[in-house]
Amino acid sequence: MDNLQDVTIVILTKNEEVNLPDCLKSVKGFAKRCVIVDSYSNDRTKEIALEYGADFYEHKFENYARQFNWGLDNTDIKTQWTFRLDADERLTPALCKELDALMTAHDNDDVNGFTMEASLFFMGREMKHGGPQKRKLMLFKTGMARIEDRKMDEHTILSSGHAVDCKEKFLHYDFKDMTFWINKLNWYATREMQDYFDYINGKNATINANDKEIASIRNKKFGVYYKFPKFIRCWLMFFYTYIFQLGFLDGKEGFIYHWMYHRFYRTLVDCKILEQELNPKPFEKTGDLK
Repeated sequence: MDNLQDVTIVILTKNEEVNLPDCLKSVKGFAKRCVIVDSYSNDRTKEIALEYGADFYEHKFENYARQFNWGLDNTDIKTQWTFRLDADERLTPALCKELDALMTAHDNDDVNGFTMEASLFFMGREMKHGGPQKRKLMLFKTGMARIEDRKMDEHTILSSGHAVDCKEKFLHYDFKDMTFWINKLNWYATREMQDYFDYINGKNATINANDKEIASIRNKKFGVYYKFPKFIRCWLMFFYTYIFQLGFLDGKEGFIYHWMYHRFYRTLVDCKILEQELNPKPFEKTGDLK
């Protein structure tokens, strides 16, 4: 406890009583402050946050980016560093030790952030194959970054300087139960469809040139994946991750994950794209995941 880092952890929540205790336990002894920005949970999220000494705020949810940026602007963050963490994510002792060293080494230079990759757990099993998990910028010097205002695949963008990669991974438990996960994929599919049309209509069309990794991801997504025909591209993605990237080695849990994420979810996105093309209508707010 004597070695608390000058860090504020910001966590967005909605009905996270299952995930939040382990999340907060994982940062105990590492961060000086934890901030919970909640979108009006009706479970024990608030009680749990207060039990663990976190500062609790409530704000109506529009999308992830606006909610997180609201937290940056309205929770009186005074620490040198800010950490973006989700309730279903955990820090490990090894990662905390690495971050301690990195923050000390880059206390006063133009390295303004650190990116981390997840170790993904699905249905209790770690997904060790099927390609690397998405790396994202999670820790940054306060005031030096914000999340870009997009409906899907929103990234944290540094206003200046650059980021370095951490070697250690954080833990991501992306599963409560199958009903919740399917509802989550459906919610994501609507946002993905809207993001697709925003892109082809010129909104958010400028890929952030200051971040080569983000530019590469979006070029693959809009310049490669979406160039393939609807309902074919999801099969190609499934075979690529499950066969060529060895996702089948993760057993039945790996099959469920890759089939549901690359076949079901990506087919659902294409269904919503086709529906919008056949019957164009204004986008409604994506709202919060219930």
